[in-house]
Amino acid sequence: MVEHRKFGNLLPHLILWVGVAIVAFPVYLAFVASTQDNATIANGQMSLLPGGHFLENYYKTIFVGSSGTTREPVASMLFNSFVMAMSIALGKIAISIISAYAIVYFRFPFRMTIFWIIFITLMLPVEVRIYPTYKIAADLNLLDSYAGLALPLIASATATLLFRQFFMTVPDELLEASRIDGAGPLRFFWDTLLPLSRTNMAALFVILFILGWNQYLWPLLITTRDDMQTIQIGIRKMIVTSDALTEWPIVMATAVLAMLPPVAVVVLMQKLFVRGLVETEK
Repeated sequence: MVEHRKFGNLLPHLILWVGVAIVAFPVYLAFVASTQDNATIANGQMSLLPGGHFLENYYKTIFVGSSGTTREPVASMLFNSFVMAMSIALGKIAISIISAYAIVYFRFPFRMTIFWIIFITLMLPVEVRIYPTYKIAADLNLLDSYAGLALPLIASATATLLFRQFFMTVPDELLEASRIDGAGPLRFFWDTLLPLSRTNMAALFVILFILGWNQYLWPLLITTRDDMQTIQIGIRKMIVTSDALTEWPIVMATAVLAMLPPVAVVVLMQKLFVRGLVETEK
């Protein structure tokens, strides 16, 4: 017998809404600030309701730019961040799934040694190896380029480990059936493993896209021209520390725009993302 409690879920829902309000309120304040004029924010008179400068502020943000240390319009920064995030996400998935496929389905000397070397690199994030990585990128003339933004960050030991663990759960009968049908290694990989890995790739893509989008240290080092900077670097350069007055409506509008692509990716791929995280059997 199932007991139906009228108020049994009231407390969990209340806690959930309080948590949503705590997370969403700063975002709402950023949006409200992006619709005000600079004098209102500087004088501390900003209200909790949107102002009347929405179109003006967002047009200036996207197509004109601010008066800070960077004058590049946000549209180019969004494009740079999008190219970098997409390249990192797709590159990590491609390299990791091929590496995991080789480790699981091919027998060659020092196979497990290579896997453990890849796994150990988890202890060496980009902050630890920042100088040699920058030196190699500079020697290869990758400064101020999309290749320089993405290539040094596309290897992923975590994704390789996840794909390896999934491939080890694939029944051996599928491999034997593919061999009977005359399929070679590439056809087995393309026709069998890739379709089975679709939800895993979707879940990883969401995580890796947000990881690439939020990169700050590496783009700060690898880019010197304003037209190649990402939106995270642009937000920092818009905040002026000298006597000049920071254009806070432009900064807040840029922050709101910077949140939209990751949110769009999560919303559009929500079902595949959840399935990729919770499914244990294919």
